[in-house]
Amino acid sequence: MKKVRKAIIPAGGLGTRFLPATKAQPKEMLPLIDKPAIQYIVEEAVASGIESIMIVTGRNKRAIEDHFDKSVELEHSLETRGSSDTLELVQRISRLADICYIRQKEPLGLGHAVLSARTFIGDEPFAVLLGDDILLSDPPCLGSMIERYEQDGSSVVAVMEVPWDQTEKYGIVALEQEGADRVRDLVEKPPLGEAPSNLAVVGRYVLDPGIFDLLAAAKPGKNGEIQLTDSLQELNRQVPIAAYCYEGSRYDVGDKLGFVEATIDLALRRADMADDVRSYLQRRLAQEEC
Repeated sequence: MKKVRKAIIPAGGLGTRFLPATKAQPKEMLPLIDKPAIQYIVEEAVASGIESIMIVTGRNKRAIEDHFDKSVELEHSLETRGSSDTLELVQRISRLADICYIRQKEPLGLGHAVLSARTFIGDEPFAVLLGDDILLSDPPCLGSMIERYEQDGSSVVAVMEVPWDQTEKYGIVALEQEGADRVRDLVEKPPLGEAPSNLAVVGRYVLDPGIFDLLAAAKPGKNGEIQLTDSLQELNRQVPIAAYCYEGSRYDVGDKLGFVEATIDLALRRADMADDVRSYLQRRLAQEEC
C-alpha cells in the first residue's frame, strides 16, 4: 500500500459570498486574526504527514503564491531591525511544505479542480482539503483519515452530523448500517426532506487515484459543473469508501457567520488575546441586555 504523501487544495473559486472584500483578493487569503484561512489548511496537511501540495488556483489568486513564497525584502528588513521572532514566523511559512500551483482556467466545479491535478498526483493515493472548512483537532482530522486508509486501502471521506434542516447545503453520506463506517451512498445537496441521513461531508478526502478516470469521464451536472460527489458514487460501486466521523471543531469560513465564529473562537484559543476578547464579549453582551 502506497503512503499518502500528496494533497490537493482547490482554491479557484470566485468568493462571491464575500464581495466586495474578494473583488481584488482571494477569499482564501482573508485573515482569521493574523493568518490567512488557507494557511490553516496547509498546516493541517503538513501536520498529517503530507509532503507535497498542489494548490489549484484561478485568475487574481497570485497572492496565495506570494504568501507561501520566500520574501527576500521583508526578511531582510526584519533581520536589519532585529525582529527575530517575526522573522522566524515569516520564514516558517515558506518552509511549510513543497507547494506547487496550477490554474483552473474556468470554475467548472470541485471535480474539475481535482482532475486538474492529475499529473501531479500520478498513481498515488492522495488527500483533498477544501479551503472553506477549517477543522481544528488534535490529532488533525486528515491525519486520522490517513490512518483509516492505511487499515485496508479504502478511500475515506470526513463526515459530521448536521441539523436535518441544513442537509440541502452539503454532500450527504448514507452508511451501510448503523455503527459501521462503510458508505452505501453519497448524494450531492439533496432537497430538504430527501436526505438519506444527516451525515455531511466536511471537506476532507483521502482518495484512490482511480477517481481520476471517473472524473475524466464525468458529465457536467448542476450549473454545468463536474461534481466530485458524482464520481465518488461511481468509485464506491467499484471499491468501498469509508466514512470518518469527525468530532472536533469545524468552521465554514466560506459563510459570513462561520467566518465570524472562527475568528472569535480562534481568538479565545490564543493566550495573548483570550482574556481581553472574553472581557470584551462579556461587556458587549451586557450592553445588549440593558
